[in-house]
Amino acid sequence: MRDRPKLAVWKFASCDGCQLSLLDCEDELLAIAGAIEIAYFPEATRAVIEGPYDLSLVEGSITTAGDARRIHSIREQSASLITIGACATAGGIQALRNWADVSEFASIVYAEPGYIAALEASTPISEHIDVDFELRGCPISKRQLLEVINAFLHQRTPDVPRHSVCMECKARGTPCVMVRDGVPCLGPITQAGCGAICPAYDRGCYGCFGPSESANVRALAAWWESLGVPGDALVRALRTFNAYAPEFREVSDDYAQRA
Repeated sequence: MRDRPKLAVWKFASCDGCQLSLLDCEDELLAIAGAIEIAYFPEATRAVIEGPYDLSLVEGSITTAGDARRIHSIREQSASLITIGACATAGGIQALRNWADVSEFASIVYAEPGYIAALEASTPISEHIDVDFELRGCPISKRQLLEVINAFLHQRTPDVPRHSVCMECKARGTPCVMVRDGVPCLGPITQAGCGAICPAYDRGCYGCFGPSESANVRALAAWWESLGVPGDALVRALRTFNAYAPEFREVSDDYAQRA
């Protein structure tokens, strides 16, 4: 009988929310455990089975020199490596420090800032190693995570949409909050996955799932300007969970320089 594939779940700089999405699978998790051997997952068990691993799920961004070394070691042990969540795919909320002075923060927060050793930037995993697939979201979608694991088990490409949240609004019959109410919304440039929760409650999308495929961020920025949104507010909107995603970063940098 063929051994079950070995799964490892790794954490870097993050809040653990995406790992919890796996634990939230509940009944589905039992099926996963039956098909995959959970070999390394500190969030769930102290038991450790040595690698190499058939599949690694990696949460969190790279923020220290130790992180940068460790992710290379993980890549070497992993036949397939999938990054999960905004931190791992776009630097996370902690990437906001990439536009500030880290040493200044440390001097304010820590009594002995000399003990703090951080890289100048918080960066996604893909800036350090080759990644087989990126699963976006803050946090990720439980349904999409199950799809990715199922795709791995059956050696096929994951069926995870790259279209925008606008498609989800259409699917659930939610009127466009920008057209109807003039509410600024990131839905046209944000990848689907949440089910368009915010527009369903008459709020604009916050961009939790990062840029959609072929996201025209500049066009949306011009639309926001026509709604009377000032440039600094646009910068703040683009600099949240996925601030360091190239599509968002380029436009936010341009508007920040105008301020």
